[in-house]
Amino acid sequence: MKIDFAKASFKDFENIEHYSIQQRADIHYEFLQYMEKKGHLNYRLLGSSGCGPMITLENGDKSGMDRYISLVSNDYLGFTQHPKVKEASIRAIEQYGTGAGASPLIGGYYSYHKEIEDKLCEFFNRAPGSAIIYNTGYTANSSSLMSLLQKEDIAIVDMGVHASVYEGIQLTNTKRFLHNNMDDLERILKMVQHSYRTKLVIIDGIYSQDGDMAKLPEIYQLARQYGALIMVDDAHGIGVIGSKGKGVLKHYDMMDKVDFITGTFSKTFANIGGFVVSNPHISAFLQYQSRQNAFSATSSPAVAGVTTAIRLLDEEPQWQKRLWENIDHLKSGLINLGFDVGTSQSAIVPVKIGDPHKTSELGKILLEQGIYTNPILYPAVAKKDARIRMSVMATHTKAQLDKVLEGFEFSDKKLHIAKIKY
Repeated sequence: MKIDFAKASFKDFENIEHYSIQQRADIHYEFLQYMEKKGHLNYRLLGSSGCGPMITLENGDKSGMDRYISLVSNDYLGFTQHPKVKEASIRAIEQYGTGAGASPLIGGYYSYHKEIEDKLCEFFNRAPGSAIIYNTGYTANSSSLMSLLQKEDIAIVDMGVHASVYEGIQLTNTKRFLHNNMDDLERILKMVQHSYRTKLVIIDGIYSQDGDMAKLPEIYQLARQYGALIMVDDAHGIGVIGSKGKGVLKHYDMMDKVDFITGTFSKTFANIGGFVVSNPHISAFLQYQSRQNAFSATSSPAVAGVTTAIRLLDEEPQWQKRLWENIDHLKSGLINLGFDVGTSQSAIVPVKIGDPHKTSELGKILLEQGIYTNPILYPAVAKKDARIRMSVMATHTKAQLDKVLEGFEFSDKKLHIAKIKY
């Protein structure tokens, strides 16, 4: 089989007919070398500094490290560098050590875990015992869904949900509805209304590629009309949207309306881990039936900083305010230059290009100018929907964002990618 590297995507190497594991790995490696030679492999770049508006990366010729404006971090409020968050993690490590040593069922459940769970219940206005934490946001979705939904049930998912959701629903029946399309959702709900034991509609609060918001009020009305439950993954909404950063549910005044809230600690909460918030009985069920939680060593004491990060949303609202000032500055600047930023309503700002080659070239040119962004190609998005994806932080300066805008303006002169002229 011959693969045209100029037209290939990572999807093409998942399973090549008649190729052994080693053969697939070998041709995949050739593809990586091809991309690197063209300067399009700006993935897994080696950094030597933490999350922040600037990052130190190994330079292109591997001769040293250079500084770049970073638009690749989901540390939206900059809390990974907040002194109080770091102090809380350091203090917990000094008290408990560097690891939990066991799964939560057999000795690895500590007071810092319970403090986070209690704080999440308070944050989402749920009864005590309604939250369970996981080692990652990915497994909070995948592992919980694997235990909640079985062959008698069905997951009805927006096509734009995160990959972790798709992994979690492999053991159950599934239907996908067109992104934020209420007619398509209702069509599916009608079709499956009497056919399954449990029907669960799964959406993101903020979608990770377009940065747009779920139509939660309409989804809620339809789900309840047809007897379905609702799960909202608000990983990209918490800290960004809603009063005191309480996310999309707070934005719509629907904190008590959905059945499951999932999310991550790796963004606003400045750590690693994830959570599911539901009710005390379901949380207790997940503690024993969700395999990743039951059979994996639990979060290290460093995660104790999450409790402080949650508290800071209330105590220091200036970070959310600064974030939105930066979002508006970057978006308006890109629009004025003629770029298509889609329907973003969050800190995720895409610049839609369409052509995958030009998208990769744009990522290369921006990197050469000291601007680190993510070219997003198929299969992460549709083949004709390639884009540069950027995450804005509260700690970006206006000067840094202006340099980003200058970089796009310079790149457009070479690639002619601006689509909308004002």
